[in-house]
Amino acid sequence: MTADTPIEPPIETPTEPLTETGGAMAIDHTQAEPAADEGLLPGHVEAHGIDVIPDGERTGTARSLFALWVAPNVNYLSFVVGGVLVLMGLSLVQAIAAVVVGCLFSIATGIVAVTGPVSGTPSQVATRAMYGVRGNRVAIAVNGWFVSVCYIALNWLTASVIGFALTERIGLGSSTPVQVVVVLVIASATTAISVYGQGLIMRLYGPLSAGLTLVFLLVSGFLVAKADFSYTPSVALHGADLWLTWIAGVTLIAATPLSYTISSDFARYLPRDTSPVAVATWTALGNAVPGIALLTVGILAATVTDLSDPEAGLRGIVPGWLVTVFLVAIIVGILANNALTTYSSGLALQAVGLPFSRVASVAVTAVVGVAMTLYALFVFDFLDTVSSSLVLLVSLVGPIMAIYVTDVLLRRNAYDGVELSDSTPGSRYWYTGGVNLAGAIACLASFVAALMCASTEAFTGPVAKSLDGLDLSVPVGMIGASVLYVALTRLFYGKHAR
Repeated sequence: MTADTPIEPPIETPTEPLTETGGAMAIDHTQAEPAADEGLLPGHVEAHGIDVIPDGERTGTARSLFALWVAPNVNYLSFVVGGVLVLMGLSLVQAIAAVVVGCLFSIATGIVAVTGPVSGTPSQVATRAMYGVRGNRVAIAVNGWFVSVCYIALNWLTASVIGFALTERIGLGSSTPVQVVVVLVIASATTAISVYGQGLIMRLYGPLSAGLTLVFLLVSGFLVAKADFSYTPSVALHGADLWLTWIAGVTLIAATPLSYTISSDFARYLPRDTSPVAVATWTALGNAVPGIALLTVGILAATVTDLSDPEAGLRGIVPGWLVTVFLVAIIVGILANNALTTYSSGLALQAVGLPFSRVASVAVTAVVGVAMTLYALFVFDFLDTVSSSLVLLVSLVGPIMAIYVTDVLLRRNAYDGVELSDSTPGSRYWYTGGVNLAGAIACLASFVAALMCASTEAFTGPVAKSLDGLDLSVPVGMIGASVLYVALTRLFYGKHAR
């Protein structure tokens, strides 16, 4: 992507939402026409769903994307994952190198964001170009909604456990009624942000980023001051063992930026002529900068304490009052992350073809997420199984991200939001029976290949076993998907992407 990447000329688009009626696209007159900029006002519920954002309602600059992405990435999980790298046996230098390489995958998150301004559509619609109208529904149902709901439930469960520790500290206890209230409060706050949508998110996430960064920097200062910079693992890794462990660490870190194929959802309100280089850069930096910083602090902290339990791990290192503030910040950080995921999950349900408004789609996602969280707390902790299984999803999200990035480069970011919104058999993106064979085959084949090369606690593929546990799922899945997609696109649909 270069600064002179061609941008399509402005296209007049309808201001009323498009819906599918009887297999054809029609104007939905059941919703009032949104006033200009209403979708961006923090006091109003966002009027748009997966329809094209009219040029007259696009405001802001690419720079605003930095703060938007910092908030969900300033989180406690980065401390924990950094510590895991040390527990895996890596030295400080080796662990920090894994962090830097893993966070570089944020470049892919930045690249896919550029489809937002040029098309005015979220990623769930843009990916029709890669999988076809019908094929995209399947891809979005699995990766865009179901997987997202699992992450939402896992994050709410984590936030709730921290919340229980907080209620204990302030004397409320953690009885069953208190636990239910904590879950509902966290879920309600998340859902409220997602329902109000883009305007509130853009206004809220700047202060959130600043506040969370301040709290995490304060805690980081105490942790780094106590860190043992001369630390060396009890048993130094060498040769194949070192590479096996280091690549596993990179894969663990890369899984987060590779899962953010939704980045264009939050860039689509930017003006059409916004520089794609700026969009990609600020999005990537918003993901990578806090990731590198907090993961590195987690690595250093692991030399003196165990941060798997934040309250116990910080005791004696961080002042008691700051621990309380930090627990609140952890919950707020998870809330910020989940709000973006819940927002995009609502768009995913619409893209699947369900006749829901964006608000209704968000509500359905929230209800399912709350049910999973409460069930895990009080009936059966099935989320442990889900969590283990999600580790394998890098075998799926890697190829999906690679195909998205490859398509952006092939088309030189030439996406027409109006054409992408046409889901009829006459659509430019109907391809073969509603399926882009190049995208579907490349995704499935690369997923299987990556799975065969995966090595996790939940599953080890035959290729990984033959290599003594070496996990090559990320390079095999992503490179394979990109190469296959280019080759099959030319085979089925001509030299250039349609």
